[in-house]
Amino acid sequence: MTAILSTHDLALTFSTKRGPVEAVRGIDLAVEQGEILGFLGPNGAGKSTTLRMLTTLLAPTRGTATVAGHDLATQPRAVRRKIGYVAQSGGLDPQERVRSELVLQGRFYRLSRAEAEARAEELAVDLDLTELLDRTCAELSGGQRRRLDIAMALTHRPALLFLDEPTTGLDPGSRADLWELVRRIRDEGTTIFLTTHYLDEADALADRLVIVDHGEVVAEGTPAALKERYGGSPEATLQDTFIAITGHGPRREEPAPLTV
Repeated sequence: MTAILSTHDLALTFSTKRGPVEAVRGIDLAVEQGEILGFLGPNGAGKSTTLRMLTTLLAPTRGTATVAGHDLATQPRAVRRKIGYVAQSGGLDPQERVRSELVLQGRFYRLSRAEAEARAEELAVDLDLTELLDRTCAELSGGQRRRLDIAMALTHRPALLFLDEPTTGLDPGSRADLWELVRRIRDEGTTIFLTTHYLDEADALADRLVIVDHGEVVAEGTPAALKERYGGSPEATLQDTFIAITGHGPRREEPAPLTV
């Protein structure tokens, strides 16, 4: 397989009044084309900071990365043309109608008015938004808003889609629907980089996991391999497996528990 994303010693240190804070301490990873990569760890582990670096929103302190065939540091505009990004908080205007949001996103990516309108209709069908096109974003449920967030990120047909904790706050039914959508997007050819702190979500969706804690990679592999290696059996739960992983070796401090 071909890596669509690779990093070497990627790190970010923030300057604060109390001194430097190492949010990400040097991450090496590779995401293969066509897979769902689960980026897993407790709150504060550095997941979102790493994702923001990879999407050009934060400049790394050190290290290198290639994203969708382009150098992160020297070709950020080219990177942005190849990726989609759904932030934890979303980016919808509550007063805008769904159709307007989708068309505007298409125009941002330099589609003509006709092309943007056609793409909006296509995405509405694909993501079950057709009956919602004339509603304002404020009228949508949590699950509907997340589908719209994802639709907007797919407007320009990105090769790589970043999802930052996409199911946080959703009810179980909406979470299940979103899982099916994520699988379908991958099956249609888009590589997915998924950050989550839900262990069941990582187990259900990811082809491979990279587990981080305190800004460093502490384990990686397929869910089955990690459960067998650290939990004793492929049938072990990821909850038990994660506790085993963080329990080995010296730690600078006790890791925070994952949310389940």
